[in-house]
Amino acid sequence: MPCALKISEASSLAMHALGYLANDEDGPITSREIARRFEISEAHLAKVLQRMVKVGLLRSLRGPHGGFILTRPPESVTLLEIFEAIEGPFEPNQCLLSSAICDGDNCILGRIVLEANTMLRARLEETTLVEVEAVINSSR
Repeated sequence: MPCALKISEASSLAMHALGYLANDEDGPITSREIARRFEISEAHLAKVLQRMVKVGLLRSLRGPHGGFILTRPPESVTLLEIFEAIEGPFEPNQCLLSSAICDGDNCILGRIVLEANTMLRARLEETTLVEVEAVINSSR
C-alpha cells in the first residue's frame, strides 16, 4: 500500500535497534541478536549501529560477552536524536521538489507538507526509547 511518509531504512533500523537495546538488563546485545529479532540484514544493521557509536548514542564492547549498550538512560534518548544522527538536521520543509517552484503560499498542496513535517518532528522529539521499548516488548 502506498504511503506518503517515508523514513529511510537506516533511520528505521536505528530506531528499532535502540528501542530493543533500551531493555538491556542482561548486558550488551549483539548485532546478530538484533538482526534476528527484526529479521533484517546483519551487515546493514552493523553499519547503522557503528554510526550510533560514532555519534555517542551507543557503546560497543568487544569480546565473547560483547555487543552494544546505550550510553544514556532510555528516557533521555529521543527518536529525533536517532533520526538526526542518521539523516542530519531535521528541517521541516514545505516543498516536495528539490528546488521550490513557488513561494509556499500558493503551493498546490497548500501548507500540508510543512504541517506534516512539523507534526512529525514534534512527535519524534517527544518520543523516547522507553516508549519504543514498550512497544517492541509488547509485540514479542
